[in-house]
Amino acid sequence: MGYTAFVERSRDFILQARRDLEHARFALEKGFYEWAAFTAQQAAGKAVKAVFQHLGAVAWGDSVLGLLEELAKRHPVSESLLDAASELDKAYIPTRYPDALPEGAPFERYRRPEAERLLQHAEEINAFCQGLLPSLD
Repeated sequence: MGYTAFVERSRDFILQARRDLEHARFALEKGFYEWAAFTAQQAAGKAVKAVFQHLGAVAWGDSVLGLLEELAKRHPVSESLLDAASELDKAYIPTRYPDALPEGAPFERYRRPEAERLLQHAEEINAFCQGLLPSLD
């Protein structure tokens, strides 16, 4: 009989979330709006998973809203953050797959204002999660 030891990796998750946010900003600057949106969604998810790691739990799944709803059972999460997560989740598949939208490739359909808004949502979720973690300094 074996077991799996839990290794707490909140630092790794939050650092990668920060890096993903940097990538989203870079993609936004260069006009890759679909990738900015997708990477923002990924960054938010990793930030929430960092909090679960810190709490001694492993969170599975790619829904930022689902992760935050689960976290809300332990910490208060504002409705505005839940709304932001809901919007981010809508960028999970259509940003990458040409057949996920009624017409056009993702790069033709994602526009700068939407990518900026999703990046802002991810930054807010990241800041919220960072506030629940020990400082990295």
